[in-house]
Amino acid sequence: TAAARKLPPGAAALDLPLAQAGTRLGAANIGRLEKLGLLTIGDALRHIPYRHHDFSQIVPITELRPGEEQTIRGTVDRAREIRMGRGGRMRSAEVSVSDQSGATLRVIWFNQPFIARQLPIGAEIALSGTVTVYRGRPTLQNPEFELLQPAVNGAQAHTGRMIPVYRLTKGLPQRTLRGLISGLLDRFADRIEDPLPADIRERHDLLGLVEATRQVHYPDDQARLAGARRRLAFDELLAIQIRVAGRKREWQEQGDAARIEQHDAADAFLVSLPYTLTGAQRRVLSELRADLRRTLPMSRLLEGDVGSGKTVVALAAMLSAVASGYQSVLMAPTEVLAEQHYRTLTALLSGGDGVSSGASGGASGGASGGTEQLLDGLVTVPGIGQIRIVLLTGSTKAKQRRDAVEAIRHGGAHIIVGTHALIQEEVGYHRLGLAIVDEQHRFGVKQRGALREKGRAGGDWSGTPHLLVMTATPIPRSLALTVHGDLDLSVIDEMPPGRIPIETRWLQPARRAEAFEALRAEVEAGRQAFVICPLVEGSETIVSRAATEEYERLRTEQFPELADRIALLHGRMSGRDKDAAMRRFAANDSSILVSTAVVEVGIDIPNATVMVIEGADRFGLAQLHQFRGRVGRGEHASTCFLLADDPTPEAQQRLGVMERTSDGFELAEADLKLRGPGEIYGTEQSGYGDMRVASLLDGRLIDATRREAERLIAADPELKAAEHQKLRYAVLERTEDVRTEMH
Repeated sequence: TAAARKLPPGAAALDLPLAQAGTRLGAANIGRLEKLGLLTIGDALRHIPYRHHDFSQIVPITELRPGEEQTIRGTVDRAREIRMGRGGRMRSAEVSVSDQSGATLRVIWFNQPFIARQLPIGAEIALSGTVTVYRGRPTLQNPEFELLQPAVNGAQAHTGRMIPVYRLTKGLPQRTLRGLISGLLDRFADRIEDPLPADIRERHDLLGLVEATRQVHYPDDQARLAGARRRLAFDELLAIQIRVAGRKREWQEQGDAARIEQHDAADAFLVSLPYTLTGAQRRVLSELRADLRRTLPMSRLLEGDVGSGKTVVALAAMLSAVASGYQSVLMAPTEVLAEQHYRTLTALLSGGDGVSSGASGGASGGASGGTEQLLDGLVTVPGIGQIRIVLLTGSTKAKQRRDAVEAIRHGGAHIIVGTHALIQEEVGYHRLGLAIVDEQHRFGVKQRGALREKGRAGGDWSGTPHLLVMTATPIPRSLALTVHGDLDLSVIDEMPPGRIPIETRWLQPARRAEAFEALRAEVEAGRQAFVICPLVEGSETIVSRAATEEYERLRTEQFPELADRIALLHGRMSGRDKDAAMRRFAANDSSILVSTAVVEVGIDIPNATVMVIEGADRFGLAQLHQFRGRVGRGEHASTCFLLADDPTPEAQQRLGVMERTSDGFELAEADLKLRGPGEIYGTEQSGYGDMRVASLLDGRLIDATRREAERLIAADPELKAAEHQKLRYAVLERTEDVRTEMH
């Protein structure tokens, strides 16, 4: 054809628009394909089936099991168009099929009358779908089907095969897309270039890319399909690992970090605490100190469940930095959390345990006193002397802000706590040796990079500060090694002794009143409660309780006597109003806080003992665990109630897991299996959630690609060697849309 004669040579043809591929799709179908992101021939070949119908595994009609997906093979006895529905408006196809067992099967395709004309009497056909029962007889509704080739010399030429099932868009039939991709495979698959060097393929026993592409669409058998998916998954993971390994190398190549030695004053501080560190805390502190002693900049992720003691470990590292003559900075995502950290650090260094600082104001006065009382605290640390801790946020008043910025720039501030205000242009540092980012998933690589640049632009000393990022959201190791592969990993996986476990109860709708009876009893005893809702306002399409409506219901119907002590918090409020609501609750000026998911991180209320989560089925395990961690932080026993009006079977499974365990890492693994990474960790916002084949549960393949990426980057950091050119291009193409920022 004319189109074929104009095809560019080799792999360049894969970049042609589908309209120029010589196919007869029509403008409407081209538009539908574009909605799927299929613009070019290469896009179509990379549109991986999410499953296959196995037409080779045949079940006799007499052995069909209702509710299961199965495949039968038989002969068309009758095919006709029928009318269904009110007034016979729905035109459908009805076919009767029999097999060698002598049994017959009713097959129907709703709104597809044309199928009756495609299936002549006597034709051999394979059908695959979920079996239902209609008037006591097995039935298939809207199944996949394939006409089988006629017998040749008495032998069946085609006994059935595995047929791909693709993601679709409205108006695009499965058979149309299947036919398109099948034709493109025949004509263009051999033009695919394999970017992976032969030695890597051999080392990991991987299929070639051409063969893997063919087999992932139309596999010879299950083993070849598994091999094809493994090869494509390897490519996806390797691209990510090369990017993060390169980022880590770039960070460490600076090689100009401060050498921070372990200091006796830090050890004396730990000994002075009214409790001893857990084994996990000691192990992690040892890892931090080993990093800090080197001039290679530390780049470490510290995971620890809510209440595991990350802050104390971080403070011990900060004291060593201060004792070595360097500043430390702690950046938090919200003003409330920054103030909370300020109070905790001040209380700890003033001889308190820091446990109740979130509600009492620690060493700095009440929580309702505003930020004026929190701007700087002078504490005396044995072995170091007087240390000044400074708080800097967006709400800091002009005069106090000028004083704080001046102290930071000239070295009068030793430990600086704050929000994004810490990386604003006018804020300069004197000798920034250690930067700590809390709840790191609320920040990104850009913000971490901004802190690094602040250290390099230091007034008295310029170098790359050591970096520690912390999270209370447990991340499965496989995910951490992929998404955060540029960071070394430390985990506090042990809770301090004596912490009272939080009782978690999932209540069916008929028992929801029990939750509010328990809440009333706790409030009457002088304690506080959270009520979490998944929505801000009611929705016609989503059946779930909304925060604004629940707030009014509690004030007018459930607890009218407490109307003035019920507060509302949601993401559409201004930052000032949100902070004010949280401060009132922290000061015990309100007894019940009705909130959306904004309360997930950054509020520490030891007096709160009840958490009621409405629409709990709409949250994942990781998020539910974060909510639950808002209670159980004081001396009183706490309870978390999970309420769901009509949970799906999968949601019931999640809620059951939540009821059984309080181990954040176990819950994170379960959430990853049940929901995937995108919904949980925001990876869809960073380019990692669009992996077509790879699974972040495949720890073995993740480890293999990580080691391969480190080997490649060590030998050829920019992949400029001739044998790596195609791989370099493939990595750039695959990750060009990956934003360097996690939301």
